[in-house]
Amino acid sequence: MYKLWASIHKEFLLLIRDLGGLTILFVMPLVLVITITLIQDSSFKSVQQTKIPILIVDNDKGMISENIFEGLRNQKLFEVIVKEKESEVEKLVFKGTYQLAIVIPKNLSKDLELKISRNVEGVLADFGFEDEETSATKIEISTKEVRLYFDPALQPSFKTSIKSGIDKMISKIETESIYKAFQEQLSDDDSSFTFNSEKFITFNEITPKLKEDEVLPNSAQHNVPAWTLFAIFFIIVPLSINMVKEKSQGTFVRLRTNPVSYSIVLAGKTVVFLTVCLIQFFLMVLIGVYLFPVLELPTLGVSGKLFPAFIVALFSGLAAVGLGLLLGTVAKSQEQAAPFGATFVVVLAALGGVWVPVFMMPAIMQFTSSLSPMNWALNAFYDVFLRSGGLLEILPDILLLFLFFLVTTLISIIYNTKKNAV
Repeated sequence: MYKLWASIHKEFLLLIRDLGGLTILFVMPLVLVITITLIQDSSFKSVQQTKIPILIVDNDKGMISENIFEGLRNQKLFEVIVKEKESEVEKLVFKGTYQLAIVIPKNLSKDLELKISRNVEGVLADFGFEDEETSATKIEISTKEVRLYFDPALQPSFKTSIKSGIDKMISKIETESIYKAFQEQLSDDDSSFTFNSEKFITFNEITPKLKEDEVLPNSAQHNVPAWTLFAIFFIIVPLSINMVKEKSQGTFVRLRTNPVSYSIVLAGKTVVFLTVCLIQFFLMVLIGVYLFPVLELPTLGVSGKLFPAFIVALFSGLAAVGLGLLLGTVAKSQEQAAPFGATFVVVLAALGGVWVPVFMMPAIMQFTSSLSPMNWALNAFYDVFLRSGGLLEILPDILLLFLFFLVTTLISIIYNTKKNAV
């Protein structure tokens, strides 16, 4: 235990002596998350070439639902997947398995035909062709609600563009159906006419709930977890440089003359740099909770989420430290460690979905992303902040992150043992 404490103390002294690097380590991610959130608060760049899987529950099974299917397929933006139960698609979407679902109400086609009949009879009555009071006009027809389910992790502006596209498509179907009926009834009459154009089909976006309160995602809940992870994984750069310095300055040779195993040396580095990662996490949370409202940005909601988010940050930090230990063990110079580490973090961020959502990537990149530790960590953060998940929901990603730490650390120990074997 004394050896471990001595190793931790050594790493702490090395870290605080580089005040410039330490300042950059904490200030850089704070500036980054504020800047990106300001930029992305009201905009989102979508990729048009990638098909988005969309779940549909067809309770109508009529002409209108067929037109909706055809319209979605013709847009070449969606891959339509038919499901039978609304409860099933709700779970799939709110868990993040799919990004969008549409539930078509019962009797949509039938009731729309009745509404059309009412309009036709009303117009004919206005022109004096038949009585105003008919069986169709006496029928009360309730407004139909097309229910939309969105993955809470979707950016708000992307959801808006999707809803706008679907709204236009269904409005077009409704309008064409009504005009077609009038043309059939009044084919011999060239007179102009008006009819009740009040919207018959409305939209209602269903949001996930936590203890009966709706969970409304915002840009802060997207950006704070994403750029917190970027900051956490950026720890591999100073950590690997620190280890290379020890080798180039002869410090590591002196450590080998002491009765201290390499695992103890790595354990000391792990504790110190993991602490730095957790400090970064809490600084990011404080920024999201207290500074964002001052900048008129959405507040990061942490009520009931702080502990599971801390667990995600803890294991994300372990994964980042494990990667840094491996790089520092393998690298032979600072010129190798620094550029490779910085570039690799950017690659991990891109693959992890920090910049572009994973579901919008090509298939090969989606598969590659599933192997990225930053993607595991980001999914876990989204489960906590956007999908109201608990420890059970984040457990698979947490186990992957911990396994990644164990594997990278074990490889570092084995590599060092073989390299320094006599």
